[in-house]
Amino acid sequence: MEINDTDARHAKGLPFTPLGLGCAQLGGLYEPMAEADALALVDAAWDLGIRYFDTAPYYGFTLSERRLGAALRARPRDACVISTKVGRLMWPDANVRPGECGWAAPLPFRPHYDYTHDGILRSHEDSLQRLGLDRVDILYVHDIGRVTHGERHAHYWKQLTEGGGFRALEQLRAEGAIKAFGLGVNEWEVVADALDVCTLDCVLLAGRYTLLEQASLAPLMDRCARAGTAVVIGGPFNSGILAGTNKFNYEDAPAAVVERVRTIAAVCREFDVPLQAAALQFPMAHPAVVSCIPGAQNIAQLRQNAHWFDQPLPASLWAALRQAGVLDPNAPVPAA
Repeated sequence: MEINDTDARHAKGLPFTPLGLGCAQLGGLYEPMAEADALALVDAAWDLGIRYFDTAPYYGFTLSERRLGAALRARPRDACVISTKVGRLMWPDANVRPGECGWAAPLPFRPHYDYTHDGILRSHEDSLQRLGLDRVDILYVHDIGRVTHGERHAHYWKQLTEGGGFRALEQLRAEGAIKAFGLGVNEWEVVADALDVCTLDCVLLAGRYTLLEQASLAPLMDRCARAGTAVVIGGPFNSGILAGTNKFNYEDAPAAVVERVRTIAAVCREFDVPLQAAALQFPMAHPAVVSCIPGAQNIAQLRQNAHWFDQPLPASLWAALRQAGVLDPNAPVPAA
C-alpha cells in the first residue's frame, strides 16, 4: 500500500491520510521499543505515504512525543498533520518505575491532571519543546470523562468549562498556534456533552465506533457528521480483541465480548476475509470519519496493517454481518 495526496480526507483545512499512525507504541505500550526502532517505524510509515501522526505527553511519560519529534524534524513540516494532547502535565519524578500504567520503560515524569486555562497553555508549550517543532496542528483534550475520573469528573469538567480550558484552546486556534482542537477519549458520552458547550473541530474516539461496537452511531457519530466535526478512529481493534489477542479496553475481555468476536470472525472466515481487515475498514465508511490510526509494535506490523487497510472486501460481507446481528443495521458500510 502507498497513500498519495488524492487519498487525503480534508477537515478544517487539514489533509488527513485515511490511514494514520497512533504513536502510543513509540512510548513503549506494554512492550519496550528501542530508540532506533521507533525512528525506523516512523520512517517506514512515511515511506508508506502515512502523513497523520498522533501522540500524547502521557505515552511513555513524554517518551512518544520526544521520539516522534526526532523522527519528523527532518521532514517538511507542512507535509504532515501532527496531533498531541492536553489535560495532563508531566512533573519530574525519580520514583517512576518500569511497567507503570502499561508503559514498559517510561521516562521519569509523572502525570498530573490539569484541564484549566493555564494548564492547557502550559501543556501545549511543553509538548512543543519535547517534539522540537514550531507547532502542532491539533490538540485533543485527553481522557476526560466519567469512566476515567469517576467521582472527580465534575471537578475536572468544571476546569475545562468554567475554568477556561476550552477558552484556552479557542485562544490558541484564534492565534494560529493550532489549526484545530477537540477531545481524545475512550468515552463517546463525554464528546456529546462537550458538543453541547463548545464547537469541536475534531474528535479522536478510541474503541467506541468499531466493528465490535456501534452504540455511539446515532447519538454521536451521526451528530458529528451533521455538525461538521471530523472523527479520527483510534483503537480500531478494541485494544487487541479484533486483532487476535484477548484484550478489550486494556483488560482481559469478558465472555460476552469474546463470544461476539467469535461470531464476527466466523462470518469473516466464510468470505475468506481477515478479521483485522474488516475491523480497519468498517469505521471508514461513516461520513464523519477522516482517518483511522492503529498503532504498530514494529515495521512488519505496520505494513500488515497497511495491507489489511487496502485489501478489497466483498460488499456481501457487511450484509452477512448484519444478518448475524453484530452490525448495526443503520451503520454505513464500505463500498466493494
